[in-house]
Amino acid sequence: MNPGPPARSRDLLPVAGIAPLTTVDFPGRLACVVFTHGCPWRCPYCHNAGLRPIKSAGNVPWAEVLAFLEARRGFLDGVVFSGGEPTRNAGLPEAIRVARRMGYAIGLHTAGIYPKRLAGVLPLVDWVGLDIKAPLDRRYQVITGSAGSAMRVMISLNLVMKSGVDFQLRTTVSPEFTSAADLDDLRRHLRMAGAPEPVIQPVRPPPLNISSSHHAP
Repeated sequence: MNPGPPARSRDLLPVAGIAPLTTVDFPGRLACVVFTHGCPWRCPYCHNAGLRPIKSAGNVPWAEVLAFLEARRGFLDGVVFSGGEPTRNAGLPEAIRVARRMGYAIGLHTAGIYPKRLAGVLPLVDWVGLDIKAPLDRRYQVITGSAGSAMRVMISLNLVMKSGVDFQLRTTVSPEFTSAADLDDLRRHLRMAGAPEPVIQPVRPPPLNISSSHHAP
């Protein structure tokens, strides 16, 4: 899987939209969420399937994201980078550094698709929400549509646990694709890895038009 070309400094991320306020996407913080385009996996119940297409430019210019963050300084505590898969973007580390210099704590939502990229940004973030989609065996690729995805996630999980960064494991459960036996096996696999129990999330319908939404300051 190609993680994409290096980002240009004037447009660091292909931003699909900004959720201006959340109290649930970054535990303990009043935050906004910056959604990026691009994800190589094809999970059938994906909440943000509209963000899957790989794009070189987003709906929201990076300059507009910066203006939004500047306007919310002193009101918001944190910025969450989500997607899509934000670690796909080469500009993510610099985008995080910019937000940190503005005084924001940083949250990251990731599916663990790119372990090397994740390792590079872990020292820059304050919290990680890591999606664990299925038991860590061949059933993983049934969900993601990508061979070897379980191994990538296992590497990412190990990196997160060793990093010292606060994190939460999250599993979205679709009755059509996740059985009670699957959940039991997933919990067993996580215990064997020394990992905590995942937070179980029910499938949610996709937002009406997240790929084209943005909020100016």
